[in-house]
Amino acid sequence: MNKQELIEAIATDAGLSKADAKRALESFTGNVTKQLKKGDTVRLIGFGTFSVRKRKARKGINPQTGEQIKIKARKVPHFAPGSELKNALK
Repeated sequence: MNKQELIEAIATDAGLSKADAKRALESFTGNVTKQLKKGDTVRLIGFGTFSVRKRKARKGINPQTGEQIKIKARKVPHFAPGSELKNALK
């Protein structure tokens, strides 16, 4: 499912116009992104938790040249599914 298909599904399920569903989805993703940038977590009980994890600096290998390179430390988004989501997939 891509973004457009998700917007259509939200519009159908919630009885919204596609424009309203698109604004709702963009608001959700924008607010999750904003909270993660601040270092906060977003918990949706039963669905899951969005958080930020830190990756340490490490050494890697350039696959084209075989040369060893340094990979900088960085922050990456992480999603941990909740129990209801896990159980729905069994």
